[in-house]
Amino acid sequence: MKKTILLLFVLFSSIALYAQELRCNVTVSAQRIQGANRQLFRTMQSDIYEFMNNRKWTEHAFTYDEKIRCNILIRLDEQISADEFKGSIQVQLTRPVFNSSYETTVLNIKDNDFRCTYQEFQPLEFNETSNRDNLTNILAFYAYVILGFDYDTFSPEGGTPYFEKAQAIVNNSQNAREQGWKAFESERNRYWLIENVLNKSYSAFRSCMYTYHRQGLDIMAEKPEEGRANIAESLRDIQTVFRRRPSLYILQMFFDAKADELVNVFSKSFPDERNRVMAILEEVDPSNGSKYEKIAESEGF
Repeated sequence: MKKTILLLFVLFSSIALYAQELRCNVTVSAQRIQGANRQLFRTMQSDIYEFMNNRKWTEHAFTYDEKIRCNILIRLDEQISADEFKGSIQVQLTRPVFNSSYETTVLNIKDNDFRCTYQEFQPLEFNETSNRDNLTNILAFYAYVILGFDYDTFSPEGGTPYFEKAQAIVNNSQNAREQGWKAFESERNRYWLIENVLNKSYSAFRSCMYTYHRQGLDIMAEKPEEGRANIAESLRDIQTVFRRRPSLYILQMFFDAKADELVNVFSKSFPDERNRVMAILEEVDPSNGSKYEKIAESEGF
């Protein structure tokens, strides 16, 4: 009996140790498509969930608690044919902050170039060297982007191997008929996302991601002033990138994820630090200026 219990313990420990990397919530919404088979979309949601969560994306071992938390929301707006759909995909990545119950939003991307073919009960198959299936190409691309950004927040440029895998998917999709993969189609699509991240001219952005999270948020529970100061310093990296090219897609992505959080962090800051941060934010993210006014209006310390 003891041997059986020990064997089961070892078995379940091994499963936990080598669990897949993502804890991904998936929602497929097709409310705008009238008269369609609703069960088809429920099956699609289930298949995408299995694809994201049951595939091994890295060579690293993850425990269940270490899984990367993310959300995918697919809105299908149009049924082009019996098995082809068009809409958008929104991808969110969150990350726990050390020594706290707080989770920070690392990514919040909405991609309007979502178009796919899906046949119910056909397995979702991803081929790293081809562009035969746009649905799995998009899903795999964002899986690697999620991994890349998560790893970047724990070690300097730690996500490079996964960003390079995402770049390979972009390269393989240059002949795809679907949009979202090519430079000339838009300045803010999957091509430019990965180009911006891996472009050495904008490497200060990735420095910011590490400093902001690992040296900033992660130490704020024990050293709030030091953590906040490091976050303020990380914004200088964003300023450097902005002055090099103000229209970068990754800058929009950063503030889409962080604008509200920055207000919360620096509303409790010292006056001189608030002023320095406000000066940077007013320059690099004027579209959220009304939000940042709350920093100036706060009493702080």
